[in-house]
Amino acid sequence: VQLQASGGGMVQPGGSLRLSCAADGFSLEAYGVGWFRQTPGKEREGVSVISSGGGSTWFEDSVKGRFTISRDNAKNTVYLQMNSLNPADTGVYYCAAGAHPTIVGSTWYGMEHWGKGTQVTVSS
Repeated sequence: VQLQASGGGMVQPGGSLRLSCAADGFSLEAYGVGWFRQTPGKEREGVSVISSGGGSTWFEDSVKGRFTISRDNAKNTVYLQMNSLNPADTGVYYCAAGAHPTIVGSTWYGMEHWGKGTQVTVSS
């Protein structure tokens, strides 16, 4: 059972990246999947989550209107399209999956499987 995040890199402010979260050893179809980021000196925070069916999404306030999340169950993959990136988006991005994720305030609970992170750096 493994999640693999990829697609990170270095971009200039205003640029775009698409992150991918691929599952190996289990089907993502029955799981809600989220993206979280860790920046130095800060706790890991939720960025975006998509429900198992794809019909419900959540975005952290600072990324609304800039990021989109989608899933392709046939490819067992969830994507995070990040546009209009700014330096505050810099961090290590992790994907996670849970059968019944829930949010309390702005904190997500119930993510059972975590992947290794992918670094996103936004800098001129």
